[in-house]
Amino acid sequence: MTDRMKLQGAMTAIITPFSNGEVDYNALGRLVEFQIENGIQGLVPCGTTGESPTLSYEEHDKVIEFVVDRVAGRVPVIAGTGSNSTQEALDLTKHAKKAGADACLVVNPYYNKPTQHGMVEHIKRLAQVELPIVLYNIPGRTGVELSPETIVRMYEEIPAVVAVKEATGKLDVSSQVAASCDITILSGDDSLTLPICSVGGSGVISVLANLLPAEIRKLCDFVISFDLADATMQHLRLFNLCRGMFVETNPIPIKAAMAMAGMIQNELRLPLSPLSEHLRPALRRQLEEFGIPLKQ
Repeated sequence: MTDRMKLQGAMTAIITPFSNGEVDYNALGRLVEFQIENGIQGLVPCGTTGESPTLSYEEHDKVIEFVVDRVAGRVPVIAGTGSNSTQEALDLTKHAKKAGADACLVVNPYYNKPTQHGMVEHIKRLAQVELPIVLYNIPGRTGVELSPETIVRMYEEIPAVVAVKEATGKLDVSSQVAASCDITILSGDDSLTLPICSVGGSGVISVLANLLPAEIRKLCDFVISFDLADATMQHLRLFNLCRGMFVETNPIPIKAAMAMAGMIQNELRLPLSPLSEHLRPALRRQLEEFGIPLKQ
């Protein structure tokens, strides 16, 4: 790879729909079309929102293949291929490239808590596949955080590294990285898309876009065109729903919301379970107040 891939705008961390315990490919196909028809600029299958930890290896590979085939080159597909085992992440990344994914999303290795040096070596190994890499910095889930210095080092030393999905919740991280190198910064928190883009970010990998792709696209368009007034209005319009998607662990609330809207069955894989009953009325009110037609 020579020229680095540039990612920008609204991208969706797409859910994996289930029916009777199996991946519902008919529903997944409908969701892909819904996303593209509503202007989304990239799709990310098999990430956190796609419940990758509870997909079998075969399912993981098949979901990526399915999304790539269904998208058919209309928008970039960034396949989730991270693992806390470098060899496993390498195998997943090789498959994603073979399937035709445009890039891969690589979460920090979780649970075993590698050092900064270990994470650099992890990414260097995956870079051998020669598929563009989006780093995924989410310490709240992984227990380990890529420091700004490490992100900059990876970008400078590893040509395959093209972007970072920033989900630390710390604006100073995005600011420091943006001030130090030209890596693409993508928000990993819907409620922080505007703030992150205001300090050098280029878009978002969104949870809420599963339900409202056109609205997230609108926010990103305002941000990228430096229309601060309209971006702020759109940010505030979406803010309560953004927060509502995290009243319990993602993707529990977004799946509940999509089921209320008649888009999918409200089915997750254990140990995740459906949204707690006492939280459902508030979510329903938020959706109704936003004007989303509900069917359940």
